[in-house]
Amino acid sequence: MTNVSALFKPVQLGPKLSLKNPIVMAPMTRSFSPKGVPNQMVVDYYRRRAENEVGLIITEGTVIDHEGANGYPNVPHFYGEGLEGWKAVVEAVHAAGGKIAPQLWHVGNVRRKGTEPVPEAPAYGPTGKEKNGEVLVKEMSQQDIDEVVAAFAQAAADAKAIGFDAIELHGAHGYLIDQFFWEGSNQRTDEYGGSLENRSRFAREVIAACRKAVGEDFPIIFRWSQWKQQDYTARLCDTPEQLQGFLQSLVDAGVDILHCSTRRFWIAEFEGSELNLAGWAKKLVGVPVITVGSVGLDSDFLEFMVENDSTAEKKGVDELCTRLEAGEFDAVAVGRALLADPEWATKVKAAQTESIVAFNREQLMQLV
Repeated sequence: MTNVSALFKPVQLGPKLSLKNPIVMAPMTRSFSPKGVPNQMVVDYYRRRAENEVGLIITEGTVIDHEGANGYPNVPHFYGEGLEGWKAVVEAVHAAGGKIAPQLWHVGNVRRKGTEPVPEAPAYGPTGKEKNGEVLVKEMSQQDIDEVVAAFAQAAADAKAIGFDAIELHGAHGYLIDQFFWEGSNQRTDEYGGSLENRSRFAREVIAACRKAVGEDFPIIFRWSQWKQQDYTARLCDTPEQLQGFLQSLVDAGVDILHCSTRRFWIAEFEGSELNLAGWAKKLVGVPVITVGSVGLDSDFLEFMVENDSTAEKKGVDELCTRLEAGEFDAVAVGRALLADPEWATKVKAAQTESIVAFNREQLMQLV
């Protein structure tokens, strides 16, 4: 029988965030918030995880107050009436003994015109794009950049004001912050383009503005990835040396915790070491790290992004616990396994893994 005790010990993620255990609910877009407002279904969805041994919930991406921030229908807003909905979520999670952080999001150039709540708004990105004389992506001016930075900072301040325990900035997977990182989508010739240091400037400005908005004692988590939804083989940093410089600049700007997104947590990041991406991040810059990637399942999410009726096979947590116990990473984000079964952690703790509900595409269409 697997010794899962490592998953159920209290953990301290730096001086600012104490958790009852290192199990984190990964952010997963659900699109169940009509007009951008989380409703009672959403409240209950998060509460059920807090009641079942999840140490920290990171919400689905919730969009900041900028006309081009949203890219999908029924995604929650982090402004206006959306804040009232989120306040109810926070209160329910806290009442159940959990902690929670919103993932603050701007989709950038993947937005399609016509998306709510400002249908006429263009997509925004580091580099513009036109087709047949129509602007498909508006290249962000300095004013645009300043406005988006300010919107992130306002969202951070609002998160603290309504009782969240931390914030997470979405800097991964080919969305706006990541679009600035990635040379393929950032062709700017000003101070925001060129070298990786310059391409990281926008992220540093967002982080610094959020830090100023929330003060020194409020935790800021930063989620980032090598891969992009536009290119699953992309690599932002090819060597540990590049990675160290990149991550240190984010930490220096105000990041407390790095959430290192991979498709499979057990894959080594660089040759010559078994450390995964989170393990390398911790080794290189020394801050607490969260690992993620197909925890509890035998396959990554890509095969479920197309229509099929397959079900992901459940996978044990032996290797996960061994790596956690060894200190390779500090916390573990669980995605689809928790989406499918709100009692996943409770069942793992009680050695009732045979009763865990397996994940399939149908579960994306409902809030369990």
